[in-house]
Amino acid sequence: MKLISTCITDNAAIPAECAFCVPDAKKHVALSRNLNPDFAWTGLPEGTKSLALICVDRDVPSRGDDVNNEERTVPADLPRVNFYHWALIDLPPNNGPIGKGEFSSKVVPKGKGGPMGPRETRQGLNDYTGWFAADHDMGGDYFGYDGPCPPWNDSIPHRYVFTLYALDIDKVPVRGNFTAPDVLRAIEGHILDKASLEGHYTMNPAVKL
Repeated sequence: MKLISTCITDNAAIPAECAFCVPDAKKHVALSRNLNPDFAWTGLPEGTKSLALICVDRDVPSRGDDVNNEERTVPADLPRVNFYHWALIDLPPNNGPIGKGEFSSKVVPKGKGGPMGPRETRQGLNDYTGWFAADHDMGGDYFGYDGPCPPWNDSIPHRYVFTLYALDIDKVPVRGNFTAPDVLRAIEGHILDKASLEGHYTMNPAVKL
């Protein structure tokens, strides 16, 4: 099984058009186009009834006191935690590839709607829901894909892993509003195969990818 994208080359930079934010010389951060990457797949195992796609940033700082602080830099040796950017489920395996911008084509303050998505899929709440919870202008339920926006003062590039799961079930057994960890628990024992692509992104002009 293989996952293919024209946007995401394994272990290479994620294009700015697929990010939530881009660097800005004056304000550090500016909103980007936030297009979901395109994906196609080959070699699905026999018996595949649906596909699920999860995107996770493995490098989010475990403490926020240094994040986006003018006086400090997020240290490279700080322990890191997961931040989920996309949970897409119930995608029919023979319904064609995912188009660039098909599931997300811009930043939507207060979040895009869900959980129902294009092609009768479902999409989970991503972790911007918690990140923006106390923000008057941005707080809301963020369903579907929202791209990278790592701290602009982080000393390391962030790794974004997109994993496609081939499942032996038509529908993932989650109800209502769900998250990527909910999906990962629900598909245990139903995974026939999986394939991943890893892209890298930074908001710090001093950090090389």
